[in-house]
Amino acid sequence: MRYHPVRHALACALLLFTCHGASQAATSSKVSVVKENGQYKLLRNGKPCFIKGVCGDGPLDQLVEAGGNSVRTFVDEDLGKQLTLAGKQGLTVTAGLWVGQMRKGFDWTDADSLASQARRIRATVEKYKDSPALLIWAIGNEPEDPEGKNVALWSEINRLARMVKEIDPNHPTMVVVAEIAGQKVQNINLLCPDIDIIGINSYAGAVKLGERYKKLGGTKPYLVTELGPPGSWECNRNGIGAFPERTSTEKAALYRRAYQGSVASQPDLCLGSYSFYWGVHQETTPTWFSMLLADHTRLGAVDVMQEMWTGKAPRNLCPVIHGLNSEGPDQVNPGATVKASLHALDPEDDPLNVQWILQRDSEEYGMGSDRKDSPPTYPEAIVKGDRHGAELRMPSLGGLYRLFAIVRDDHGGAAVANVPLRVADTGAITVASGSRTELPLVIYSGTLDAAPFVPSGWIGDISSIKLNPECATDPHSGKTCIRCDFISSSGWGGIAWQSPAGDWGDRGGGYNLTGARKLTFWARGEKGGEVVNFKYGLIGREKRFFDTASGNIENVKLTSEWQQYAIDVPEGSDLTRIKTGFCWSLESQGQPVTFYLDDIRWQ
Repeated sequence: MRYHPVRHALACALLLFTCHGASQAATSSKVSVVKENGQYKLLRNGKPCFIKGVCGDGPLDQLVEAGGNSVRTFVDEDLGKQLTLAGKQGLTVTAGLWVGQMRKGFDWTDADSLASQARRIRATVEKYKDSPALLIWAIGNEPEDPEGKNVALWSEINRLARMVKEIDPNHPTMVVVAEIAGQKVQNINLLCPDIDIIGINSYAGAVKLGERYKKLGGTKPYLVTELGPPGSWECNRNGIGAFPERTSTEKAALYRRAYQGSVASQPDLCLGSYSFYWGVHQETTPTWFSMLLADHTRLGAVDVMQEMWTGKAPRNLCPVIHGLNSEGPDQVNPGATVKASLHALDPEDDPLNVQWILQRDSEEYGMGSDRKDSPPTYPEAIVKGDRHGAELRMPSLGGLYRLFAIVRDDHGGAAVANVPLRVADTGAITVASGSRTELPLVIYSGTLDAAPFVPSGWIGDISSIKLNPECATDPHSGKTCIRCDFISSSGWGGIAWQSPAGDWGDRGGGYNLTGARKLTFWARGEKGGEVVNFKYGLIGREKRFFDTASGNIENVKLTSEWQQYAIDVPEGSDLTRIKTGFCWSLESQGQPVTFYLDDIRWQ
């Protein structure tokens, strides 16, 4: 069926009422997936409910004003609060039930971890199954391997779905995957009969998602659970090693194409979508996926989604940017003067105000929804700027920067663009600070999600190392701990927690931990007697971006019971840039070694 804007607008208007307002009763809702005349529908309390939703933490009243009707969460934490807030606005919630991710080391064959995960999910479903705002249970977000081949994972996902349905037969189950490459669709069809809906996070591929899904044999109804512009992992770096970012105007057009290609053109299988990201999301840059600015000013993507959801564009559209360009080379010397030109206008000829910002690019790029801290800005670098351009003096520290132009009208709309610029590395050693942070700084306390340091620096015989950051075997506190295995009977190995991930001193980053007095952690051995070394600050001064301090305790003989250990920070230590926040290493002890870590923090 071809996309017909008038017909689609009428359908949106009819469906808007059924997902809002009067249908938001004070009692629990009953939601089901049905197939009528070859077309799947989501019914809420017996009435069709087409999802016009977002992922994010932006203002919900503004979402309602734009015509949205649903929000998607990712984790179990704060679910009660999110359900309550959404319910007050007449919104529904696709509630995320977090499960371990293979890319972060979760072992889908570890019985203890699976049992703990299932207990947590059971408790969450039992607690919130009668919430009036609840719409769908989403079991996991991108838990799979890139090709979706792990049969154990899909079997366990289905077991969890079956359990959820036994507890709560009134809400459908869904699993959310990262795109549909490899055997994902095939294995979900074959091994997950208790999954009602496939959730697909799709960015560059969304334009032809519906077509590709059918070619891969997709028969279950689907939701586009993350819809947005292409991610950095789908783009190429330019000559200075940066990922060029599209303007918010260009991205708005991509939201439109993605929606039409994955949602509007597939009425037989698609139940709706969740746009990414309602709020500010630091991933690659603070604006790459953000549909709003920090002050809740809307960008062009909101205008497009409002038109898609309601069939009618806003009365006053956001400004547009047709170009932001630096006048000269993309790589300059420290302290160089750079000029940039801006071509922006307003569709209604409203007066425009332009804000110029120079921001460091951490060159730490995640995947999917891996959120990072926002890098520092350099207001002193802006010499002058107006709605036509800017002049700036680049910092003395080598590395990658981005010059942002934020163009605002006087009706709550904005446009944003940036141009990447690299300051040449002069070869001088630098002691530039890392990101300032508050203490205590928790590296691990039950989860690695949003952790400041990433266990990405595997050293020695890495093929013999295994890491399970969500092990449920007798954690020190909470529900999980970290299990570390070195399975070889010879050699050595270890893991360093890094910022940015995978960096050994070639990029900026790290954290300014000034004021910290010690690094503490809890550890125990599987049997007792395991000997392990612990350290922070691995990167020496031969590298440009080194750790400004280091410390260690060596040959720690673990017991089978939890013990707390500390690496004290000597008085006068320079903690302005710690890039390796924690590390363990060991030499083979003639047999495989297993030990556990928990509650790692700087304080």
